[in-house]
Amino acid sequence: MRALRKLADKPVIGPIVKSAMRYFADKKVDSISSHFSQFLKPVFAYTDNLKTETFKVRHNVYCEELHFLELSESGLERDAFDNHSLHCAIQHKHTNQFAGTVRLVYSSDKNEKLPIEAYCIDSIKNEEIHPSDFSRDKICEISRLAIPAQFRRRNADKFKGAATGAINEQAYSEDELRCFPFIAVGLYMSCASMAHHNGIKHCFVMMEPRLARSLRFVGIPFKQIGPIVEYHGKRAPYYISNKMLMDSLSPGFRKLMFKIEDDLEGQFLAAKQQGYINHNKPKNILTAHKNAFVSTNGKKLFQL
Repeated sequence: MRALRKLADKPVIGPIVKSAMRYFADKKVDSISSHFSQFLKPVFAYTDNLKTETFKVRHNVYCEELHFLELSESGLERDAFDNHSLHCAIQHKHTNQFAGTVRLVYSSDKNEKLPIEAYCIDSIKNEEIHPSDFSRDKICEISRLAIPAQFRRRNADKFKGAATGAINEQAYSEDELRCFPFIAVGLYMSCASMAHHNGIKHCFVMMEPRLARSLRFVGIPFKQIGPIVEYHGKRAPYYISNKMLMDSLSPGFRKLMFKIEDDLEGQFLAAKQQGYINHNKPKNILTAHKNAFVSTNGKKLFQL
């Protein structure tokens, strides 16, 4: 793969080589989808008990390991944004442990700010894309992605940034897709599923540029909309829409996305049937929009 990458930038032969690389990558991604389903599954954390487990993982990573936030006597890491967030985790099937967590912060009105609006709004320099450009119920922010150390034991994952999802680019020369952090990719795809299910079309995030490059490699093209600033480390503001995501995913990673989508669909319905709908939430949360969320193995996924 390293030799092919060198040829990919050459004139004339470059486009042919890139097509070949995409073909072989997609073939490998098919196995990724199977491996993900064999060992991992997405969990919509809608009960208090499930949410508590996600808060424990966040405390372990952000407070105990990275020291980005202060330790809490409760052993839970949570803040005011959790009151208007949807929470998701990737569960390791064999141990039932959460191998990673993430939250999707939404907004029902101007008083429910996204974290990026509350703390980093001045970092957004792109005049074309700003949270204020969209209806409040159409925007969200992905935050608090956390992967516990015990699920980063491979040599490929022992590096700064792995705890919050970045891919070890030094491992690409051996077997890029084999070394992918399936957990981080699965968490981002789970967020996409939650957002689409609720008719939310515009997503913002503060992340390390390295993570943005990692996600672009698998076809999740976050657009940088401002400079790098100091915010729990060196981070920059990014944006993505559901259309940008679905237009850019390769066939192989679409397959993984569809699998995650199918796994979460029943959990969304269960949450609704069990009454886990907070009346303070915007009306679209946990209420599927017509033609906005269709499973059937993803064949009609997220009609736009």
